[in-house]
Amino acid sequence: MNKNTILKNLNPQQKEAVIHTEGPLLVLAGAGSGKTRVITHRFAYLSDVLKTSPASILTMTFTNKAAREMKERIERLMGKALKGSYIGTFHSQSSRILRREIDKLGFQKNFVIYDEDNSCSLIRSILKEFKIHEALYKGIVSKISSLKASLIGPEQFLMITHDEDSYGFDEKFARVYMRYQDELKKNNALDFDDLIMYTVKLFEKHPKVLEKYNREFPYIMVDEFQDTNTAQHRLSKLLAGKLRNICFVGDDDQSIYRFRGAEVKNLLTFEKDFPKAKVVRLEQNYRSTQNILNAASEIITRNPARKPKKLWSDRGDGEKICYCTTNNEIEEARFIASSIKEFYLKGKHSYGDFAVLYRVNFQSRVLEDVMLEHGLPYRVIGGISFYHRKEVKDIISYLRVINNPSDSLSLKRILSCPPRGIGATSIARMENEAKKKDKTLYELMKQTTRGNGTATALRGKVGDFIKSMEDLRRQKDGDLRKLLLQIYEQTGYLEWIGEEKAENLKALAASAEGKNLQEFIDITSLTGATDEDHGDDSISLMTLHSAKGLEFPVVFIAGVEDGLLPHFHTIKNPDELQEERRLFYVGMTRAQDLLILSTAKKRRLYSSVQKQEPSRFLSELPGECCRYIEKRQKRDTVRIAAEMSAAVLNSTPFITGVRVKHPKWGVGVVRDCYGDTDDLRVMVNFSSVGVKRLSLKFAHLEEL
Repeated sequence: MNKNTILKNLNPQQKEAVIHTEGPLLVLAGAGSGKTRVITHRFAYLSDVLKTSPASILTMTFTNKAAREMKERIERLMGKALKGSYIGTFHSQSSRILRREIDKLGFQKNFVIYDEDNSCSLIRSILKEFKIHEALYKGIVSKISSLKASLIGPEQFLMITHDEDSYGFDEKFARVYMRYQDELKKNNALDFDDLIMYTVKLFEKHPKVLEKYNREFPYIMVDEFQDTNTAQHRLSKLLAGKLRNICFVGDDDQSIYRFRGAEVKNLLTFEKDFPKAKVVRLEQNYRSTQNILNAASEIITRNPARKPKKLWSDRGDGEKICYCTTNNEIEEARFIASSIKEFYLKGKHSYGDFAVLYRVNFQSRVLEDVMLEHGLPYRVIGGISFYHRKEVKDIISYLRVINNPSDSLSLKRILSCPPRGIGATSIARMENEAKKKDKTLYELMKQTTRGNGTATALRGKVGDFIKSMEDLRRQKDGDLRKLLLQIYEQTGYLEWIGEEKAENLKALAASAEGKNLQEFIDITSLTGATDEDHGDDSISLMTLHSAKGLEFPVVFIAGVEDGLLPHFHTIKNPDELQEERRLFYVGMTRAQDLLILSTAKKRRLYSSVQKQEPSRFLSELPGECCRYIEKRQKRDTVRIAAEMSAAVLNSTPFITGVRVKHPKWGVGVVRDCYGDTDDLRVMVNFSSVGVKRLSLKFAHLEEL
């Protein structure tokens, strides 16, 4: 591709960002301003105009889905496949580097990656051993994750607690943290946060290794820069090296992951970290109407700590933002459901055009109940991902042990999946014996099959298991799909879980086609719920956090009330209140054409009905951009659009439930009747062709 082709159809600010290639660059990309377009075209410019190898352009983002879509868009733009390119998440890129270099930190290169469930299991076992209340495990896992995001290992934490003269639980926690890291090392395992922390450690302890990767990646691009934590920020700066040809793309107004360790200050202090850096602002929005942008801007400008930007659109003013107050959460849900049905029946929207956003997960329950009540198709985004289903995780654990027998956590999982008569007491006894002898559990089990000190029955069961695993391990370098099918057959797992779940494992085997064992384990370990594709035509229900990066023609935000949005935990903390305002801003800017806000006067929260006040953010909305919806009761629903008048209903025999005949499609049943008197329309379900929307003027329907 030549330069003119790459820069074609970019606005002036996008072009400016694409052609600035030498030295640090910050692209302040407002919501819907085409940041992915800038990244993809900049990649093509570096490759085709500056003749940089695609494998030398390190491009990092936060989810596998975002990375996959970015790579696909770059390939479409450049017209060629990018094999061997470094386009991926912070975690996947760190994993690739560590696969080459981690032996310098005392690990083997076939390390396994523990997800949150694995970490929780390991922490619980440590707490049990230390006689600390096991119910604390989630808080401890979260605290360890936060410390690692800040590059604080157990030794540093212990020093901090001593320096602060802190005793009691912090010292107990430090012991747990230390033991957790020791157990990970013993199992040749890393958790998610280790991937980045150890990559930083590798570069800081081994300058020559860092120099090698500085040469390998002369150009670096980081997407969603506002979401980086301390570790990711440090890693980015290290990789930038002396050339400092690094491009950060982000929007401080969309920084909503403080609870995960994200530091919006990384973006706000960019120009201090990189003096004389270039800053380009993308302010033309291609997604939303001007009314939506004006209202969202009015909200976000109340945050004092931000980089100013003014979004504008050439799509026109559009519809005003709708705001409706209901009596309770059930009425609110019915208002949303009936409004969606009204829009759908008018024929302008499919169900996939609608999203209902909310602050906390429990709000989805009433919404789901009412969607079912109205017969509306929906999906809850952010549920259990494919790779986190129990049956899939069980089989991945088999692969982990085949690849790395030191992984005792995965080994303990598969010993009872399916049951083999090796009980928890026997496993605990063998595990204790392994610790005494400084062996892994797998090594101890192999030794048990040869020893005389174990009961004959147990020794036989352990021996059968080890023999089976050794047979499978001999096939680990062969066809991965065949290996999976061999696991299913040899273990009897498919028969144990039943037909429905077995379908998931057949899909797992199909997805392994053409991949090697280590690559496949890494893919499954680094894939989460946010990476799932949701392509079916149904209404999307999700939290505001899950909605980031998405867009929909019609967006509802439910529960815009003090205590929910902003959340009551954040109201007294200025920094957290600013983040709640950013969260509301993110939700508002998901809407392309119509934004509808709703509140309830009373809501059941935490087992009791409470009076609710409208969110303080609503008072910040500009009046000229909004309209209040007057509630109207009809068949226990509330509608946005005007209800069909009695005169219209009396003027036609084609009401819901009537059987009709069409000259082409035959017999059908009227599902609904809507529209104005002079342009009445019906939705008819025909047995021959399914649902059709028809104008009565031209349909030639005959009542039966």
